[in-house]
Amino acid sequence: MEDEFGESYAHVLAGGHVLQELGDRTVTRALEDGLGPREVWEALCRDMGVPRERWLGIDRPPMEVPREIANEPPE
Repeated sequence: MEDEFGESYAHVLAGGHVLQELGDRTVTRALEDGLGPREVWEALCRDMGVPRERWLGIDRPPMEVPREIANEPPE
């Protein structure tokens, strides 16, 4: 949400923007009630008019995972 709406506004939307499509719940409430993140995100995108080509977010290179937490044996 922060990538699309900015850090501050994303938090305002999550806690204050009611989505009719999600049973008149905010993003925060919908997630607390067990709805899946993708379902909630796509409902928010539709409601806010986010172009479909931006629904998957910004392309970023994969993060390097330190070997000690990657469950890989040492070389």
